[in-house]
Amino acid sequence: MNTEKVAAHITEWLRDYAKSAGVKGYVVGVSGGVDSGVVSTLCAMTGLNLLAMELPIRQKGDQSSRAKEHLDFLTGKFLNVKAISVDLTPPFEKIFQIFNTGNEDNAYADLAFANTRSRLRMLTLYHFAQLNQLLVCGTGNKVEDFGIGFFTKYGDGGVDVSPIGDLYKTEVYELARFLNLPKSIKNAIPTDGLWDAERTDEQQIGATYPELEKIQEEFGTKTEADYSGRDLEVYQIFSRMNRAAQHKLKPIPVCEIPEDLR
Repeated sequence: MNTEKVAAHITEWLRDYAKSAGVKGYVVGVSGGVDSGVVSTLCAMTGLNLLAMELPIRQKGDQSSRAKEHLDFLTGKFLNVKAISVDLTPPFEKIFQIFNTGNEDNAYADLAFANTRSRLRMLTLYHFAQLNQLLVCGTGNKVEDFGIGFFTKYGDGGVDVSPIGDLYKTEVYELARFLNLPKSIKNAIPTDGLWDAERTDEQQIGATYPELEKIQEEFGTKTEADYSGRDLEVYQIFSRMNRAAQHKLKPIPVCEIPEDLR
């Protein structure tokens, strides 16, 4: 990948889209991970306004410190960047108290609350985006957003634009190195940061991003019978998650009313 040209292309695309939409720039949720690190930097490079937001919810110390380090990196390098931190732990705790009543033993409670964290962040990003005439910029990559659906519907999947949605995770890391992001961001182990107990993406998915990328590139042209060993295991993981995520990956179905019923 020609990282320099890709970075320039995305930056120009973001600048042109914001101008055509009549907004002043973008808001990005900065998590301390490589995806948000790359996206926020590319948004800053447009020269348009960037509101970079840290939105901690029961956040681990290393995640919060990486996010703050990246906010300092952005504000120290770009005059068009404003960085703020909004602690969402208090409102989440209130939601947790209300929603958890009577559901303490529900097997799906942990997942539901993980997704609630993501949706609370989405609500916050859109609130501040409207206050400042900005668009919410997504940070999902190609595997997450269009392969296995590893995102929260109407959470981190609720965005206005997706600048790295056509880049694999390994390509995002290439951009991070090219953009000379802080070392902690470039080396960050992927995690969604939505659980009280630390869970990396690999632990949740059961495969690494390079393994998933290999399958995604071949998906549709090869079948399960074409794989063996570890590749077969990853194919089965990818296929299962892709199938389960179709409600995320496809447009919302609309029930069309036949003309003779109108």
